[in-house]
Order: sequence, then C-alpha cells, then structure tokens
Amino acid sequence: MRIILLGPPGSGKGTQALRLVERYGIVQLSTGEMLRAAVAAGTPVGLKAKEIMASGGLVPDDVVVGIIADRIELPDAKKGFILDGFPRTVPQAEALDELLKQRHLKLDGVIELRVNESALLDRVETRVAQMRERGEEVRVDDTPEVLSKRLASYRSQTEPLIHYYSERRKLSTIDGMMTIEEVTRAIHRLLLALGAVEPKTHARTAANPAPAKTGANKAKSAKKPAKKAAKAVKKAAKAPKKVAKKATKKATKKAAKKAAKKTAKKGPKKASKKVTKKRAKR
Repeated sequence: MRIILLGPPGSGKGTQALRLVERYGIVQLSTGEMLRAAVAAGTPVGLKAKEIMASGGLVPDDVVVGIIADRIELPDAKKGFILDGFPRTVPQAEALDELLKQRHLKLDGVIELRVNESALLDRVETRVAQMRERGEEVRVDDTPEVLSKRLASYRSQTEPLIHYYSERRKLSTIDGMMTIEEVTRAIHRLLLALGAVEPKTHARTAANPAPAKTGANKAKSAKKPAKKAAKAVKKAAKAPKKVAKKATKKATKKAAKKAAKKTAKKGPKKASKKVTKKRAKR
C-alpha cells in the first residue's frame, strides 16, 4: 500500500500517518522530518534547507526527490509507505510518478485532509501559547506568523495537486475538521475500499472485540434470574403436596405390612389348636 497524505500544514497529516504506520505495518516518509534531521546534523543540505524552512518557503525539488528516491530503496519501505509532506508541487508529483514507474511501483491513492485555515491558525496560536507557558522550545517553523506564510504557499503551489490527482482518479477527500478518531476511521474505511490488508494480528483483534450487550441481550439476561426465581417458587409450592403424598404412601405400606405379619402369625396358631382338639376327641 503506497499512499500520499495531502493537506495544509496543521491538518493532522503527521498524526494520521503515525496511526497508519501502527495499523498496517508500513513506513512513514516525512520529508519534513528528514529535512529537520539534516538541519540538526548540520549537513550542507540541512544548512541550505534551514533558512528556507524558517521563512516558510519550500525546499528545492531536486533535494527532496533525491531524499525520497534513496529512502524507498530501504528494506522497511518494501511493504509500502505513506508520503507525508511530499509531493508539494505538480512538478514534484510528476517526478514521483516517473520515479515509481522506473521502480515498477504503483501509487494506490491520495488522501486529502480538508480543513478550515482560520481554525488552523487558532489551533497553532493556542498550542504555541501553551508550549511557552510550560517553558518548552517552540520550533521556528511552528508559529502563527510562519504558518500564515506556509498556508499561502500551500494555496499557490500545493492546492493544484488536488486537480492533478483528481484527473488521474487517485484523489479521495476527508473532512479534517472532524475529531482525530473520526478522521482515523474514515481513512481506514477508505483504505479497505482501495484493497488495503491489515496484518493478521491487528485484524483478528479488530474482528473479535469484547461483545457489547445489546438491548435485546440485556433484556434476555434480565429475564433469566426472574425465570429462575419463578421456577423455585413453583417447586416450593409443590413440595408440601409431594411430602404429604409420600407420607401417605409410606403409612399405607406400613399398615399393609403389619396386617400381613399379623395374619401370618395367627394362621399357624389356629391350625395347631384344631389338631389338639381332634386328638382329645379320639
């Protein structure tokens, strides 16, 4: 599965990319992260990119395309990858198409996270204020001022990609203003429709969640104790009759036994009495 996440800065592409990495076992190729690593390392490319990034501009295509070309050759990218922050322009998209064609790879889809720009600026202002209150360092490219410039760059240079991928029937749009969970579920449904396959362990967990009790099940389980109690009451009501019947049967049996014993005892005695009388007569 090879996909592109498209959307303005602050639309949540990074958050969703991490969730997709965890769920599908594919890698996230974020040019922003790779370039920031180069800046931190002080490489020639990093030093060149630092000034451009700080002003909210875009890094030259040849640098970015070269980074991507090397990265997709690594073993962890063989299963698939998510491109986050690339391509940013139509020429970069064309360069990516050519690169994938040379490597005999296919782009499965492009997911656009559509958001409200003024709401994004409010979010960034709030986040930066909270970070400063906590005494945390704020990245030079993560301030409302820089974001405004980056949004302007996105509108002029990156938005044309929506038309580019729409023409090639690769584009799907999701409302990025929904909650993080809702966006995740929408992306998942979309990827399943595109033929994405989850790793077996994750799919098994998702397919067999703890069974939730429905209204019908709750009513059924509530009836069980009542039914059991009614059965116990019925049994208790029958008990005296059963005991009485048993006692009567026992008494009758005892009386019959006693009578039989008495008769048996009386019989031989009477017979011996008759014999004695007969002998006396003789």
